[in-house]
Amino acid sequence: MLQVKNVRKKYGDYYAVKQLSFAIERPGVFALLGTNGAGKTTAIRVILGMLAKESGDVLWNERPLNVVNENIGYLAEERGLYPKYNIIEQMRHFAQLKGMSRQAANTAIDYWFERLGLDEHRGKTADKLSKGNQQKVQFAAAMVSDPELLVLDEPMSGLDPVNADLFKSIIREQIAKHKYIIMSSHQMSTVEEFCENIVIMNRGDVVLQGNLNEIKRGYGRVNLSVKADKNILPFAKEIGLEPLSQSPNGIDFKLTSEELAGELLRKIVAARIGLVKFELREPSLHEIFVEKITGESIIKGGEDCAG
Repeated sequence: MLQVKNVRKKYGDYYAVKQLSFAIERPGVFALLGTNGAGKTTAIRVILGMLAKESGDVLWNERPLNVVNENIGYLAEERGLYPKYNIIEQMRHFAQLKGMSRQAANTAIDYWFERLGLDEHRGKTADKLSKGNQQKVQFAAAMVSDPELLVLDEPMSGLDPVNADLFKSIIREQIAKHKYIIMSSHQMSTVEEFCENIVIMNRGDVVLQGNLNEIKRGYGRVNLSVKADKNILPFAKEIGLEPLSQSPNGIDFKLTSEELAGELLRKIVAARIGLVKFELREPSLHEIFVEKITGESIIKGGEDCAG
């Protein structure tokens, strides 16, 4: 179990992390989210002991976390490879820092280079690789020791859709192996795929924290998407619904109550209009994130149900 208790970090008089507390009590993916400059990367570096903290505790299995003694994998947001050195030699160096023997390191490197499609680049220096392939080498370096705790800061950065799907498949494998994972990402759809619990930071403060499904339920189902064989806007206007957006894929509405969706559906059915899609859903993490950062309510014209 990882416990972060009342962690604070400042630079001069500025607090980059004002007071951060959370716990990962069972294996799975925990999301640490925020805008650029919110403090999430600083928080990760403090958790890993790369930066000294002003106060607070970081515990792994009830003891102060010491990255030297624990098996932890870290994928940094910034490129962290030595540009003029052979990537295989760098991988061996990173593996040996984790206490792996040369034979064990070579076996793990061979596996991850094959798994990530890097075999053809084995003889290259890091500066000869594309940004995406540099990211894959760094991911391999994070995975080489089969870590118990895996910290991924913007893991999909610089990846094309094929390689992003490859990374996702590996993350799913790690979840199945009961690993503890912290993920920081600006790609909210990716976070929603994996994360049960989240923290959203803004200017060093925690502005939202908890189980993602419970947070969504607190808002209710406020998004309605409709695609029909005929124009249904006159029926929507009859009950006071204005479209939020329109596209070839349908019309989106923002609701102040779920009952409005039922009223609209009854009118469409009574008019015998064919429905292609009628989807009533909770807000997305993207919408919740924007609301908590900007202060603009998800439910236009209504109250912020999540407080």
